[in-house]
Amino acid sequence: MRQGWRWFGPDAPVTLDDVRQAGATNVVSALHQVPIGEAWTEEAVRERQSLIESTPAGRTPLKWSVVESIPIPDLVKRKGGKAKAEIEAWIASLEAVAACGIKIICYNFMPVVDWTRTELDFITPTGATAMRFDHERFAAFELFVLKRPGAEKEYSQADRERAEAVFRTTPEEEITEITRIITSALPGSTTEPLTIPAFRERLAAYQEVDAARLRQHLIEFLEAVTPAAEARGVKLTLHPDDPPRPLFGLPRIASTEADYAALFEAVPSEANGMCYCTGSLGVRADNDLPKIARRFASRIHFAHLRATTREGDGRSFHESAHLEGDVSMVDVLKELVAEDQRRGAEDTIVFRSDHGHRMLDDLQKTVTPGYPAIGRLRGLAELRGILHALGAPPT
Repeated sequence: MRQGWRWFGPDAPVTLDDVRQAGATNVVSALHQVPIGEAWTEEAVRERQSLIESTPAGRTPLKWSVVESIPIPDLVKRKGGKAKAEIEAWIASLEAVAACGIKIICYNFMPVVDWTRTELDFITPTGATAMRFDHERFAAFELFVLKRPGAEKEYSQADRERAEAVFRTTPEEEITEITRIITSALPGSTTEPLTIPAFRERLAAYQEVDAARLRQHLIEFLEAVTPAAEARGVKLTLHPDDPPRPLFGLPRIASTEADYAALFEAVPSEANGMCYCTGSLGVRADNDLPKIARRFASRIHFAHLRATTREGDGRSFHESAHLEGDVSMVDVLKELVAEDQRRGAEDTIVFRSDHGHRMLDDLQKTVTPGYPAIGRLRGLAELRGILHALGAPPT
């Protein structure tokens, strides 16, 4: 397995030397400066690739192995194959990436919002901070800030009463911060958070899109793009929903084993793969992570390895240290190693320590939410230790 590290580009607080010092050899990056829906050019991809792979004298070489991600425009999620111009632009980006020898592309199909949290610096017992999803705070936002029409029907009376109490007792500055966190766009994106009216408008555009229709739109997208991926040896890896359940009345279609099984049955192309994210899938108690890895082993080309802890209400959770929480990382890695060892050297799984606690010196620094250097370095070291114990040291 190949050790990866997500890097947000030359302006990121984590440098390429930081990546080297963490022990990673494979970089996961994207052209976050390109507006969503605009085609990437080969020139722009090569410029980023040169930045990553031009190794200064005496430094450890790095390789840009995974694109995470080429965002899929909202119109594709709402219209599927009818969004022809947007799909053609996405294929052009794929072709630019493939022309530079990068063969793994991660993407997600979550409508309107990407990963969703209510806190970015939840204080853990060690004093380090973690990202957290607090169901009561989320309900308070949806019911009393966003005021989404019909939302009250999706909560019990007790939930509504508790959400109102949270809203009434939470300081205004905290409500403002919760709103900013939830309405922000993709991590690493230069896009500004949505305003509340714009958020409502985006949600309203999905009124006719249920889970069946959203899945069909994903299938139509994949039917259009997998021929280009197959022709260029590219593997497309769908990231799970985060959290893996419906939010804001929006459907989610990549949350369970059954969701992925339906997708692979509908589009059996070998280019149609999975980003195996233990943190996202692990939030659901009914997801058996080793079983999912075993069943879809041949489809896993990229793995996000992190752990989450489900809290008492079963709906709230926070990011855990990599070897803690509800994810049995040893059992997961046994499955991934078994698959990796069946493959040739050119098709090994790229993994990265996903997210990480904000700790030590990073507590005094500006960091990309979820992506501090030291917490991820600790996570990668722990994962590397398991792989050595399994007799499969990473490259």
